[in-house]
Amino acid sequence: MIRKIIKLVKHPVKIIIYFASKGIINYDDKKYIEYVYKEKTGKKANLENPQTFNEKIQYLKLYNRNPLYTTLVDKMLAKEYVSKKLSKNYIIPTIKVYDSVKKINFSELPNQFVLKTTHDSGTSIICKDKKTFNEREAIKLLKKRLKRKYFYLWREWPYKNVKPRIIAEKYLEDSKGEMTDYKFYCFDGKAEYVMICTDRGSNVKFYYYDRQWQLQKNMSSDGKKTNKNFKLDKPQNLEKMFQVAEQLSKGMKFVRIDLYNVDGKIYFGEYTFYPSAGFDITRTEECETILSSKLLIEKEQQNEKNWIYN
Repeated sequence: MIRKIIKLVKHPVKIIIYFASKGIINYDDKKYIEYVYKEKTGKKANLENPQTFNEKIQYLKLYNRNPLYTTLVDKMLAKEYVSKKLSKNYIIPTIKVYDSVKKINFSELPNQFVLKTTHDSGTSIICKDKKTFNEREAIKLLKKRLKRKYFYLWREWPYKNVKPRIIAEKYLEDSKGEMTDYKFYCFDGKAEYVMICTDRGSNVKFYYYDRQWQLQKNMSSDGKKTNKNFKLDKPQNLEKMFQVAEQLSKGMKFVRIDLYNVDGKIYFGEYTFYPSAGFDITRTEECETILSSKLLIEKEQQNEKNWIYN
């Protein structure tokens, strides 16, 4: 703790970032993003005329303020939205919704389930067998996350007014015992690429594919390491998944639509407007260039009203 305090004192900007990220002090979004961007990437963010994909994501945080986004990042309300826009058949069944940890009755839950919080990112607790499930640790984490003011961390403004709740969902897996995540990068309603995450929970790897299921080797360091025999199975209904992603991203400058495919049945995952909060330093230079070329931002679009889509 003492070392942490000394480190903060030696770097005044770190003090600002720390207290502003907790919501303890009120700090200008743009200036805060500039500070964090420099800390995370080692580079100065060009927010007046953004060039890289990361810079453009920061730009969208500041100026792309469609009020619908608050609904779409709320994991419960997003389910309702997608159900109405497409069909409830794309929705992972909800078992229960809780306003507080105290209201969770684990004895009423099935042997397998998933717990998520509605108002942040990265909180997902999976129970595959209640006999080995650690309820105490789950409760401890959920209590901590319910108090989390996620907006203040990276200034992803849609999260600011999302009501903190807990969702208990049905646990799903395919015939291989897996739940592969397909992340579709959509620009102006067109799904250009899908990123697949493998080996989650151990040594996660990322691979980008195009619509024809051709590996884009240069878009990820893991892709560059593959040999000519490397192959990921093409998911069933791939073209349908691209179509679903495009339906859900219509009218949006950029969004990543996360979907699952369980033995041919497509499920909605979530809307991701700011991948890695716009601080991703793991992308290859080629990937950053390609994604940036797809995300077209014009200077005059800084006016918020120009970002409101019907």
